[in-house]
Amino acid sequence: MNTLAEENYLKSIYHLSLNAENVSTNQLAALLNTKASSVTDMLKKLADKELINYTPYQGVTLTPPGEKIAINIIRKHRLWEFFLVEKLNFKWDEVHEMAEEMEHISSNELIDRLDKFMGHPKYDPHGDPIPDCDGKFKVHDLKPVSAIEINESGIICGVRDHSAGFLQYLEKQGLTIGKKIKVEDIIEFDRSMVLQMETKSVQISREVANNLLITL
Repeated sequence: MNTLAEENYLKSIYHLSLNAENVSTNQLAALLNTKASSVTDMLKKLADKELINYTPYQGVTLTPPGEKIAINIIRKHRLWEFFLVEKLNFKWDEVHEMAEEMEHISSNELIDRLDKFMGHPKYDPHGDPIPDCDGKFKVHDLKPVSAIEINESGIICGVRDHSAGFLQYLEKQGLTIGKKIKVEDIIEFDRSMVLQMETKSVQISREVANNLLITL
């Protein structure tokens, strides 16, 4: 049995490894808001359990058992987010912290029944893929809005920024999952973008455009 802290480390290593072959101690310390020395202590414990490959100053990778645990935690987190939004009518900006607590429930039978009860959803409310019981998941071919040009269009399918403030901003602008957008204009001065969406236009900053993901 792994502790809550150990599970959080494995999940964090997994997320960071999506953009880096080897995850550094400093990256983990920044993500988890803790000291590098505390990270080193935890990495040694996880290495002793053979859940990670760790060599000081050379970064860390997950072993197959460590990756399996991390993906299972992510599966639980995203299923709970789906449940909270679709069945209990929470907003998509309200569920992350609750799911952070619920992802550590150890009963796989409960999670499998939850998955079946909801019809085996493929994506959570933020557009992130939900792994199945075997750890497999389907990934959208997504790109940020900032990567497309004038007159190109796409459907909003995900976000890079899961913070409540960002999600509330998108909700207010109507830029939510499933909405079709088309680039009307790109402002030369700051590269902000004017998007056409159904019957209205909305202007978004380059930062928002970088964090809003679409499929073409």
